Amino acid sequence: MIVVTGGAGFIGSNLLAALEARGEHDLVVCDRLGTGDKWRNIARREIAEVIAPERLVPFLDAHAREVTLIFHLGAISDTREPDADRLVDSNLGPTLALWQWCAAHGVRFVYASSAATYGDGSEGFDDDPAPEALARLRPLNGYAWSKQAADRRFVRLASRQGAKPPQWAGLKFFNVYGPNEYHKEAMRSVVVQVYERIAAGEPARLFRSDRPDVADGGQLRDFIWVGDCADVMLWLLDDPSVSGIFNVGTGAARSFADLAGAVFAALDRPPRIEYVDMPQTLRGRYQYFTQARTERLRAAGYDRPFTSLEDGVGRYVRDFLSAPDPYR
Repeated sequence: MIVVTGGAGFIGSNLLAALEARGEHDLVVCDRLGTGDKWRNIARREIAEVIAPERLVPFLDAHAREVTLIFHLGAISDTREPDADRLVDSNLGPTLALWQWCAAHGVRFVYASSAATYGDGSEGFDDDPAPEALARLRPLNGYAWSKQAADRRFVRLASRQGAKPPQWAGLKFFNVYGPNEYHKEAMRSVVVQVYERIAAGEPARLFRSDRPDVADGGQLRDFIWVGDCADVMLWLLDDPSVSGIFNVGTGAARSFADLAGAVFAALDRPPRIEYVDMPQTLRGRYQYFTQARTERLRAAGYDRPFTSLEDGVGRYVRDFLSAPDPYR
């Protein structure tokens, strides 16, 4: 049995699709579906059970002998969330508790960290797991801090004598895009936001740069296709000897103007882009550059190529956003 927390979410539902495609059918989803269309993210999946987060530990205790691996992807992922106590209750606390449960029961544990932990990038984007390296990072918002706090604790626990999960891995996801992100509202990728404006006959809208050294639309991010994220997690499933913290990005930073251009190209339309001022709430908390260092992931044995921005955006637009049913 494989448990996926956040299994009805963006990355989680794509992981479920990849697990099912390779023949895994004893899949348990821990998530809240709410009153919107989030359920559609898992509508095509064969699922053993859907459980609410507050029922997770009792469920795990009752099925401890059956659970082989927990993919912990559930969290508040809104970088604008102002309530730090809510982030502790929803992000940090459950992640720490699941580590302890997996350590006590000998269950493998893979969890979502984030590239947001790197803050403004002044300390680089090296997924060095040394405690002193992690301590130098300065997250720019509460969400990023909640991920950073878990990373630091697990690295410390793993270095000590005592119980720990037989496999543990924290994945620092960079800017992920792809199907099943539609419920994320303002936190949806720029790909889907640009597509929707083009479909409405409006120009793409990007943030104007407020730095003299960066042109409008020249902000650089490491954009990664969600299928590549799922492939990394399947690789960890197949290789239980691999543990640690790993960047999950392509290693190639691209501009937001490039990304918008890829959407226009996929629709065979000339680019039309307008630039708007960045909201005040994001100023001082905005990453102008991210680029994953992938050497540790490659050295650990992951050898699949990453999808290029043009190929990933083209597939997203043609196979999902422009399709009658955009869900995977």
